[in-house]
Amino acid sequence: MSLPDGALEQVHAVEAGDAGDAYEAYMGRWSRLVAAHFVEWLDVPPGGVWLDVGCGTGALADAVARGAEPVAVTGVDRSPELVAHATDRTALPVVDFVEADASDLPFADGIFDVVVSGLLLNVLPDPVAALREQSRVAASSGAVAAYVWDYAAGMSLLRYFWKVARSISPSAAALDEAVRFPKANPRGLERLFEAAGMDPLETTSLEVEAVFAGFTEVWAPFERGQGAAPSFVAGLDELSRQSLRSGLEAALPTADDGSIHLSARAWAIRARP
Repeated sequence: MSLPDGALEQVHAVEAGDAGDAYEAYMGRWSRLVAAHFVEWLDVPPGGVWLDVGCGTGALADAVARGAEPVAVTGVDRSPELVAHATDRTALPVVDFVEADASDLPFADGIFDVVVSGLLLNVLPDPVAALREQSRVAASSGAVAAYVWDYAAGMSLLRYFWKVARSISPSAAALDEAVRFPKANPRGLERLFEAAGMDPLETTSLEVEAVFAGFTEVWAPFERGQGAAPSFVAGLDELSRQSLRSGLEAALPTADDGSIHLSARAWAIRARP
């Protein structure tokens, strides 16, 4: 079995896309946990003005508002649907969301104390241009920081999924995030920041764990079409889909009570503007 024509393009469109609820069901349980860990790691003094670039469903902006005692947090995303989703979900007075492109931020130079982006850089067509914009709008005494998933080794659910998927269709490798995002690691992040003219100060790993009540809860988001793996599932015939479902269920570590514990790791970096 081979991938249909345009499969990668369809995946890119979905990943950049507008299905906030579907994303929350698929990756939200991890993204909200890792956002809180990221804010804790940054340990920025209270009273700052923050910018969250590529805010998506608002997980990071929400974590900043709840954990960093900011004066204000602005989240930007190029998707009007995601901006609306984040606005509806994050009802905190210090937070606002606006539509804007990461490579063309509608802000004056040096007005933010902290500029952050979560789970964004690997999916941008020009991450260096976006980082230059982030550096531009950050105060000279401030910080620019980001994190991305460790797709190669740190996303246990995806590692299980793509291993089974390849046994059904070897061409599934073309959609595997570990293949598509080989620079989602500390050195890759450092090089991006250096190319944007910034001085990387520190990198770290952020580890989180999600607990699923059972396999039905694990599988349900794969049928909603948000992200590479769900897009792959959507393109399968029924027999192949059932084979993948059964193979994944057999592969996952399941506790005696039926629960499934899965870890996820992100790589984080901070730099001087």
